[in-house]
Amino acid sequence: MVALAETSSIPIIDLEPARNGGPEAIAKVAHEVYQAFKYVGFAYIKNHGVPQELVDEAFGWSAQFFALPQADKDKAPHPPEGWYHRGYSGVGREKVVQMVFDGDGIADCRKIPDVKESFEIGNESDKHMLNIWIPEEVLPGFRGFFAKFFDTCSDLETLMLRLIALGMGLDEHFFLDYHQDRTNQCRLLHYPAVEEELLRLGKAERIAAHTDFGTMTILFQDEVGGLEVEDIHEKGKFNPAPYIPGTAVVNIGDLLMRWSNHELKSTMHRVRAPPLVEANNGEGGSTGRMTKPRYSIPYFISPDRDRVIECLPNCHGPDRPKMYEGITSSDYIAMRMNATY
Repeated sequence: MVALAETSSIPIIDLEPARNGGPEAIAKVAHEVYQAFKYVGFAYIKNHGVPQELVDEAFGWSAQFFALPQADKDKAPHPPEGWYHRGYSGVGREKVVQMVFDGDGIADCRKIPDVKESFEIGNESDKHMLNIWIPEEVLPGFRGFFAKFFDTCSDLETLMLRLIALGMGLDEHFFLDYHQDRTNQCRLLHYPAVEEELLRLGKAERIAAHTDFGTMTILFQDEVGGLEVEDIHEKGKFNPAPYIPGTAVVNIGDLLMRWSNHELKSTMHRVRAPPLVEANNGEGGSTGRMTKPRYSIPYFISPDRDRVIECLPNCHGPDRPKMYEGITSSDYIAMRMNATY
């Protein structure tokens, strides 16, 4: 039976049998992944094949990067276009929105800023969207490390795509065929310390409630906390998804939900103030406390840009109409990204 995280209904899935076991063991894990994505949209995964020392090193490099002087970080600027998702974005540059595309609506959402900064990394072999790096002399080794980290996460991508295909009753290579170019994105995120009261009162945000855009996301998070996932039984209620040592968090994105005609769930999630004990200054006022800085590293898995995402044959029929028309991966993700920037 799949274990559940103590504070939520998110299952904890051990990938070791899928990495080293026979067909029966692989099929069992594939079913667990399918069940998690169908009923929750999220899972914790352990024994996933990304060594803990490599994850620790990635967080170390991330902290070094965000500690650089602002002038150095600005040497790798994110382009003006939202779809060209590479390079550095300072605090306030990005505002995550959920299916808001009109100018007035986006402007209204931007009245509450996202207090975070980010650095976006893609496949070094991607000629369509080149990486934007800071000069090597600014932080020697940074580029080389994350090129290696990207490739290691790609190996985990292969395993997860095989498992969800098997879990859905498809050929194990079905989704791999759509992800040959590894047009994925590794994102370094830093949430600076901010007045706790601003987050509690809704005057500032970390990341507002949203779904991810692509096929699935693998998230490495630190111990600070703040990630919340919408309850599977109660819309609008969000439960903490805390750090669990030795695990990563994986969730599906909108394109896999469209592929499956909503059989699999692209679940809303957000980052808020970490759970802290409320306190006051003895006079009924705020203590003016600051939250701890938070770091996370999501790895976004997306189909090849020109592939059309259409409802799978086994996910629609006379009594189950298609919910979406086909759309290319690049068109859908660009639509969402352009609204974000």
